Amino acid sequence: MFSPSQEEHCAPNKEPVKYGELVVLGYNGSLPNGDRGRRKSRFALYKRPKANGVKPSSVHVISTPQASKKRCHQFRTTEASSEAVVPESKATMCRQEFAQRSTLEFGAISSKGQHSISYTLSRNQTVVVEYTHDKDTDMFQVGRSTESPIDFVVTDTISGSQNNDETQITQSTISRFACRIVCDRSPPYTARIFAAGFDSSKNIFLGEKAAKWKNPDGHMDGLTTNGVLVMHPKGGFTEESKPGVWREISVCGEVYTLRETRSAQQRGKLVENETNVLQDGSLIDLCGATLLWRTADGLFHAPTQKHIEALRQEINAARPQCPVGLNTLAFPSINRKDVVEEKQPWAYLSCGHVHGYHNWGHRSDTEANERECPMCRTVGPYVPLWLGCEAGFYVDAGPPTHAFTPCGHVCSEKSAKYWSQIPLPHGTHAFHAACPFCATQLSGEHNCVKLIFQGPID
Repeated sequence: MFSPSQEEHCAPNKEPVKYGELVVLGYNGSLPNGDRGRRKSRFALYKRPKANGVKPSSVHVISTPQASKKRCHQFRTTEASSEAVVPESKATMCRQEFAQRSTLEFGAISSKGQHSISYTLSRNQTVVVEYTHDKDTDMFQVGRSTESPIDFVVTDTISGSQNNDETQITQSTISRFACRIVCDRSPPYTARIFAAGFDSSKNIFLGEKAAKWKNPDGHMDGLTTNGVLVMHPKGGFTEESKPGVWREISVCGEVYTLRETRSAQQRGKLVENETNVLQDGSLIDLCGATLLWRTADGLFHAPTQKHIEALRQEINAARPQCPVGLNTLAFPSINRKDVVEEKQPWAYLSCGHVHGYHNWGHRSDTEANERECPMCRTVGPYVPLWLGCEAGFYVDAGPPTHAFTPCGHVCSEKSAKYWSQIPLPHGTHAFHAACPFCATQLSGEHNCVKLIFQGPID
């Protein structure tokens, strides 16, 4: 009999274990200019060939070299003022203390071989928590930095269909080393999230202004500047799912209520009965981008890209028609999901009537997108419909019958209603529902509308 590790070693062609996937909200299946390297719209977390997890080991309370120098100088000055000769042993001890503290501070913080978290309490004092190798976990890091410690590079999401790499962000609010996800290498492969990631020097540095504190058990903890927020849905990620409560995750993985604003100095209250364990459908907000966590099991039961393509072909095969022009409508293929085509279905989002494109019904010159539906005379936005192609956002495998307002992305009824009631973080203290496929803020009475297709007359 082989142990699990021996079996893996003996079966190199065996499918690697997948822990789950992170999907960035606002991208309908891929980045506008294509997925490249570590920059993509979704990232799969696989069991690593060799564990790279770390766990806390030792704690050092240290002073900066400047403070040590100052103490040595004060010691010598005091001794000299009393006209006493400084004993060589004390002078040596002072030099050794200074050298030891300097080595400890810079060694612990910038050592290439050891991970550490540095909590700067004041200009004169820093607490350094050293981390050691953990053979039982794999660590994955997410952030804006393109440096090698980051496994998944995430940049600010621009809402709306104009999302592209050329759009300039004047100042990103996503941390360069935003968060880390630690997965157990043994079943059930539990994944946990922690705020902040280790940099190229294997250090997490919480400066003087960062929110930090010492817990009653003596352990240090803290928050990143703009925070890492997590929401676990009630009832998992299924047809019956309901939104959960947004929480903030600390550097050590504790769960807190939200601060008054994202970067407030005062932390929220500890939520003792909740954990940092990610569930299928958990949302992770990095203040500029929101990620959806899907477990391997959740993805196994979720609709696939092939299923969505089959639904698209099924709708087109029914030959829906424009009720006015009587021309046949068709959703464009998935690889042309950003190009408005001649047969593209359009809809009046106030009533849901689906038409082909036409240039009448304008109610005023000022509101170019406000049109009057020729079927029911309802006035509202008139937009092209786009199929939601990112399968990870679907809570069920139902047909695409509903459209988000005002963007016109189409998905199943259960999926549309689920996302329509999710309050997603926006800016430093606002929340609003948004389309998962393009990140546009939702509007209208229900944030989505049931589409009314007309079948062929013949």
